[in-house]
This record gives sequence, structure tokens and C-alpha cells, in this order.
Amino acid sequence: MVPIEVHKEQHGYVLNAVLMPLLASAMQLWANDVSDPQTIDKDWMISTNSPMGPFMILDMVGLRTPYQMELNAYQTTKDEIHQTIAQKLKAMIDAGHVGQESGQGFYHYPNPEFEDPDFLKK
Repeated sequence: MVPIEVHKEQHGYVLNAVLMPLLASAMQLWANDVSDPQTIDKDWMISTNSPMGPFMILDMVGLRTPYQMELNAYQTTKDEIHQTIAQKLKAMIDAGHVGQESGQGFYHYPNPEFEDPDFLKK
């Protein structure tokens, strides 16, 4: 986290206000079977010249937090997409795939696929 000047109080951090819609959109694409996490990450990285894609970020954060957020979103909105995302994340968590800390999430650690120099070319 970096200290920045804000002009008025807002719930959460400025970073989260920008980051959370990105992660939510990526998870919706995945949950709706539009594309797989690696392809979504590659597209984001190539298109924005970003060093990390949304699923890499999710692995870094850990999947328990987004799971809880999706459960809360479903309870609040009753929008089925949140339930679908939560179920998919729950299956990964139940399998012990909670992100970098467990050695597997959307990628395998300590040598994740995105560290391959040809990752963006495949």
C-alpha cells in the first residue's frame, strides 16, 4: 500500500475501488465459461502491458477472500453469477488449491506457468 492524498473519505482503499471490478469481471468471464483463467490473464497482460493478470492477483491474495466476497454478494443481490463464482472457488478451496500459499490456485507454485518466457506467446 502506498500513502496517497485523497480529497474525501470513501469506504475501502482507492486501489480496491479500481481493482475489485477488474477481478469481479475476470471471475465472471471464467464462471460463464467465456474463457479460461490463463487466457484471460494473457489478454489482460498483452492488452494493458501489465505484469500480472487478474487470476495471478487472485492467487497472490488467496482464494478465501474472493470466495467470501462472492458469498456476501450473492446473499445481498441474489444474482446467480455470484453463487456460481463462489461454488467454483469453493471447489478449488476444498481441493486445497487456495493460491500461492498452498502451491496451487489458478497456477502451480513455486514455478507458475506465467513465469515461462513464452507464456504470452502460447
